[in-house]
Amino acid sequence: TLRADIVRTVDDGRAVVANIAGTSTDTDGTTHSYEGGHYISVVGYHDNGNTVTIADSADPNQAAYQISVEHLADWIATRGYATS
Repeated sequence: TLRADIVRTVDDGRAVVANIAGTSTDTDGTTHSYEGGHYISVVGYHDNGNTVTIADSADPNQAAYQISVEHLADWIATRGYATS
């Protein structure tokens, strides 16, 4: 469901807002950790939605990165996301 929601929302020209908590690793191997929680935007996708592009305001040096949709699903599991 998450993958389909991301594809539909991005194709409609909008972003998905995800409420994350914990730690995840992007496709380059960089760790992103927000134990207290944080909001990110999912602004794009590749590979039919298997990889998503994150816009993250927390670190200007890592303002955008890619993550697998499976890692994103784990990252938001206790919090959720909004598509509109």
